[in-house]
Amino acid sequence: MILILDSSAFFSIDTLPDGECYCPPGVINELKKYKDRRLDLWGDMLIISDCSMESLKIVEEKAKKSGDFGRLSPVDMTVVALGLDLKGTVLSDDYSIENLCSVLGIPYKPLGTHGIKKTVRWTYQCIGCKKWYKEKMSECQICGSQMIARRKR
Repeated sequence: MILILDSSAFFSIDTLPDGECYCPPGVINELKKYKDRRLDLWGDMLIISDCSMESLKIVEEKAKKSGDFGRLSPVDMTVVALGLDLKGTVLSDDYSIENLCSVLGIPYKPLGTHGIKKTVRWTYQCIGCKKWYKEKMSECQICGSQMIARRKR
């Protein structure tokens, strides 16, 4: 079994899983940035691998359509893209990663949470003028206020 680990997986795994465990370099950088010692326990059992640019483009396009693009970090995108490349199961407690995996048909498994109940599409609304947008922006193009995510009905 091929497993792709998100940063959140390192916080929830009690015992090392059976199978080949992969993660993108960005996950390792996140853990090193905060001097997390969990990484030291893995040794050679963790394979660090980049995703392909083709898969990353597919993931970004799907994330824009589902509205998850504004909710995911660049590292999150590489986790999902690596899952697409390796045809593995993504281990993550991040609901947006799970949602995007569901949209793309990539198997995922939550570890410390119950996971998502259903796939959600997101839209964004300005908190000032209430204008709706399909994609998250840093601020409303009309009034400059912040945006909030809303489930699409």
